[in-house]
Amino acid sequence: MDRSDKQPKQHTYRDAGVDIDANDRLKEVVRDHARSTFTSGVVSDVGFFGGLYEMKGFSEPILISSTDGVGTKIKLACAIGKHEGIGADLVNHCVNDILCCGASPLFFQDYIAMAKIDPDVIAGVVKGMADACRDIGCALIGGETAEMPGVYPAGEYDLVGFIVGAVERSNILDGKSIMAGDALIGLPSSGLHTNGYSLVRRVFETDSDPSRLRQGYLDLGRTLGEALLEPHRCYFNDINPALPKIKGLAHITGGGIPGNQPRTLPVNAAARIDKSSWEIPAIFKLIQQEGNVAEDEMYKVFNMGIGMIVVCGPADTDALLGELSGGMVIGEITEAGSPDERVTFI
Repeated sequence: MDRSDKQPKQHTYRDAGVDIDANDRLKEVVRDHARSTFTSGVVSDVGFFGGLYEMKGFSEPILISSTDGVGTKIKLACAIGKHEGIGADLVNHCVNDILCCGASPLFFQDYIAMAKIDPDVIAGVVKGMADACRDIGCALIGGETAEMPGVYPAGEYDLVGFIVGAVERSNILDGKSIMAGDALIGLPSSGLHTNGYSLVRRVFETDSDPSRLRQGYLDLGRTLGEALLEPHRCYFNDINPALPKIKGLAHITGGGIPGNQPRTLPVNAAARIDKSSWEIPAIFKLIQQEGNVAEDEMYKVFNMGIGMIVVCGPADTDALLGELSGGMVIGEITEAGSPDERVTFI
């Protein structure tokens, strides 16, 4: 047969691993979850080329934005098949970050990427995000779902969140009024939140043996996987009404207390933390024991049971302890001895 008679193979996007039709069907499910979060400021519907939002209720607003991911906690969610908590993790982490500036969340957007669209996984993640947004009056205004065969391993995905909030210029929390003698109030975390999971996966060897995640531990009162996937606590509803009494906030994420507390302090101030002032949750003790992890390393990697630290004046301490759920005095502000010693544990 003449070579010229052969017809070239007809290629399609679906053959290459991207199913546009399936993606379009999924958008309907995502759209319903997103619409359930819409506030009065939302101007456009999900699916437009951009999310439109009208600023209301501010006289001199300052916009505050942040972006973050969930890290390798996603690998544990994939191993167990539970994804709603991951969506809540993403929203709550971002909300807590802008709360440290005094901001109220306005709207949230997400980016989900995977090798092949899995409707059940994405629906679970988006439902978790929508539930978390509704809890604090934030609109899930849009996002992007990317199908990227050859970039991500089959059965796994990546997730990133983008948040925009606002605060009156006069109410920005910048930490400038913090001084020696101020109190440090610690608010309990719900677990690891969204940090330290690369170390956890190595300690428990969950990549090679995911069955360990289903192992029950008496001290935890549940399986290892359930403890590790406990969603990131959102502090907005607790803290927002109390902001007028607060001088500074530190969200304890990657880097632990030593890496995050200094971010809210003026250059002449340091924090002295009493480690005996709270009970370290069992999950952290288990990680330290199983992995033979040094105590200093634990405090650099994990929140160790304190997810947010509030700085306030001595006159406001008792009132805040009555308003903030689970709050406890864990230390005080001192004068900085040197730029390298911003956090001291006693």
